[in-house]
Amino acid sequence: MTVMLPFQRLPLARFLRPASVAVIGDDPAAAVVLASLRAGGFAGPIHAAATPDDLPETPDLAVVATPAPPESLLAGLAARGTPAAILTGPAPVAPGPRPRFLGGHALGVIAPAQRLNASLVAAMPKPGPLALVGQSRGFARAVLDHAAAHGLGFRAVIGLGRNDDLGFTDALDWLSRDPGTSAILLEVSRIKNRRGFLSAARAAARGRAVVAIRTAPDAAEPPDLPEDAVFAAALRRAGILCVEGLDPMLAALSTLTRAGPLRGERIAVVSGTRALAALAGRALSAQGIALPPPPAAAAEALGLLVPPGNARANPLIIADDAPPNRLAEVAAALAGLPGAADAVIAVHVPDPDAGGVASPAAEALATASAMPRRVPLLAVWPGESGADRRRLDEAGIPAFPTPERAAAAAALLVEHRRAREAARELPPRTVLAATPDRESARRVIAGVRRAGRLTLTEDEAFAVLAAYGIPTVPSRVARDPASAGAAAAALGFPCVLKIRSPDLPHKTAVGGVALDLDTETAVRAAAEAMAARVARRAPEARLAGFLVQRQVGRRDGQEIAIRLGRDRMFGAAIGFGLGGTASAVLGDQAVGLPPLNLALAGELIGRSRVAALLGGYRDRPAVDRAALAEVLARISQLAVDWPEIAALDVNPLMAGPSGVMAVDAWIALDPAPVSGTAHLAIAPYPAELEESVRLLDGRTVTLRPIRPEDAEAHAAFFAKLSPEDVRRRFFAPIAALSAEQIARMTQIDYDREMAFIATAPGPDGVAETLGVVRIVREAAEPSGEFAVVVRSDLKWLGLGKLLMEKAIGWARAQGLRAITGEVLAENRPMLRFVEKLGFTLARHPDDPELLTARLEL
Repeated sequence: MTVMLPFQRLPLARFLRPASVAVIGDDPAAAVVLASLRAGGFAGPIHAAATPDDLPETPDLAVVATPAPPESLLAGLAARGTPAAILTGPAPVAPGPRPRFLGGHALGVIAPAQRLNASLVAAMPKPGPLALVGQSRGFARAVLDHAAAHGLGFRAVIGLGRNDDLGFTDALDWLSRDPGTSAILLEVSRIKNRRGFLSAARAAARGRAVVAIRTAPDAAEPPDLPEDAVFAAALRRAGILCVEGLDPMLAALSTLTRAGPLRGERIAVVSGTRALAALAGRALSAQGIALPPPPAAAAEALGLLVPPGNARANPLIIADDAPPNRLAEVAAALAGLPGAADAVIAVHVPDPDAGGVASPAAEALATASAMPRRVPLLAVWPGESGADRRRLDEAGIPAFPTPERAAAAAALLVEHRRAREAARELPPRTVLAATPDRESARRVIAGVRRAGRLTLTEDEAFAVLAAYGIPTVPSRVARDPASAGAAAAALGFPCVLKIRSPDLPHKTAVGGVALDLDTETAVRAAAEAMAARVARRAPEARLAGFLVQRQVGRRDGQEIAIRLGRDRMFGAAIGFGLGGTASAVLGDQAVGLPPLNLALAGELIGRSRVAALLGGYRDRPAVDRAALAEVLARISQLAVDWPEIAALDVNPLMAGPSGVMAVDAWIALDPAPVSGTAHLAIAPYPAELEESVRLLDGRTVTLRPIRPEDAEAHAAFFAKLSPEDVRRRFFAPIAALSAEQIARMTQIDYDREMAFIATAPGPDGVAETLGVVRIVREAAEPSGEFAVVVRSDLKWLGLGKLLMEKAIGWARAQGLRAITGEVLAENRPMLRFVEKLGFTLARHPDDPELLTARLEL
């Protein structure tokens, strides 16, 4: 059961569905917006005035166009009851009454289907399924110009400007509920609410293609982790495709809206010339896309259209003397034959200009695209024939002037598919059983603060890592060269000597590391030389003796670097890549956002360049990837638990066939202690809500929030529901839940909804799900909607009551004012159950077979 608020109750309702519009102010932008409104054909009243007091009536939407601070104008609109305003100039800086607003420096809004153009864009786009949400006026104009040239239409354009009030979360909440929106383009420079943004983005991406681009300027100082990589990682968690430039965004605009999603990653190329076919194949290979040959059954059918020797090839070459429609026939066959391809690129040989009329080849391909086909169809159409391009645009075929651009577009389709698949992938039920020693970590951090420091020495960082179960190399602290020699003798040779300082995260840069020391005398001599060398090269560094470590053999190990840092937009982020002193130069840094479970940690490892080395090569053995994933999950938990850790480096982490070991580590703290989870863009698993309860038969069960690893158990739970219980829960007969439905139910956003499950060990000792209660809340509403179901063979044991009481307690703690649910009027046991819990019942206003249960909180 999912809450779907009517449009009129969402914050953007009066912006995109106003009954009347007024333009307020004397800035030149006022004339532009007024002209746009009138030219667009808006059907409601349009007023222009210098101040709100001059208006003949109260408008639903006001566009405030003034270069001056708008506080007084907004206060006047608020006094009149205007609910919505667009600020083309600055945003207010002083408190006071005001409507909800877009801006400052907003482009405005366009809703072509409503003939509404309350923006600084003169030309109204044609209606269509696209939505554009962004902050830059110039970027929006570039996208709209491209769309107009290619016949693409829009459902909504929402220019947020600086999004000082309403922002991306509100826009995405609206678009995710709009059945007329099939694809969303996001241009992001600044977000206010990282968690709300990702939450809304994930909801939107479940049913729509969403493409995003970051246009924020780079940080003045080098960031902890590459900002573009963090942005892409954040959006990947939401199932959104990220692009890195205007060209890829425009390609996505043309491709995703017309081609549709891929079912797989097999790309087929058909061409009338070997040269262009070879360029297309090379471009696809450069994008990491393989070109498998058609299967035998498809090749047999294709052999009727191409030379017999070409039917099993990819690219597939048609005969030189083939008629103009042959390219279209072969492309349509590839697109329609089961198993032949997941997308088809038709490469055309340029024709002489036909004088403004589409060529026979373009006409044939456009006609063929209307035939039933299973996969997207793209075209490479070199030359200057605008008529051909227009005809293909009309037919919904993305056409590109070069094979390279078509290959890049195909790569976007593949990346979009991977992003959506990753967002709904069902992880294994394995959960890392981590019980960190948080008290030990707290003592170390508190001691560092008492000492007046914000950085930890390496041994202190090791102590924090060890508290979270991360193996560290055996080490001893030494005050002076003599004690360093004694420590080395106790640890065993060969050993490593390091300078001990909270101010030197890169000790090798100042000569603060000595390797291969195999005698006590060598250690003492190295310590004396090191102290003098570091004091000379880093006179400002605080020195606190030495750290002696047992030397870890690098023969069978791979050096890994793991970094925890902070991003301006998305907060805490984790980098993974090649380790060692050259890691910063080589730039291998895959990025993910905490919290990470084992599945997400494994996916992060797989996106790094060093992943290619982890399987072993030549005489190097394979690395224990499970141990690497576990370390990432433990560092993720460290990031969740300690928001005051501003940065953490583990480099190198030695990874080998028998496990991993941290060899060097460094941690920096925020200047002031902080708590909570505001540093996380994704809400962590609320483990504090777990509890044990007893059923009426004496059995003890666990009530806890659901998590992604419950997917397999949730499918098994559904299978044990009777058909009647399924019908009463979902209001329809359902034989089984799809993988996407299970992902939606188990991969929840704890900021937007909660699902508590009851679990207990089954006959085989593996935990099984016994019941579930779910509450979906809405940011725009102070209430939530509930649904509850208990396994059909476990009724009358009090489990449903325990689950509902757990959910009601959570709703109260969240500040909800009420929870509601829909119940079939025939479901008398459920009606009696909710009445005993204090719910009131009322007839559903739209469905006589339903009752609405409501509990005031």
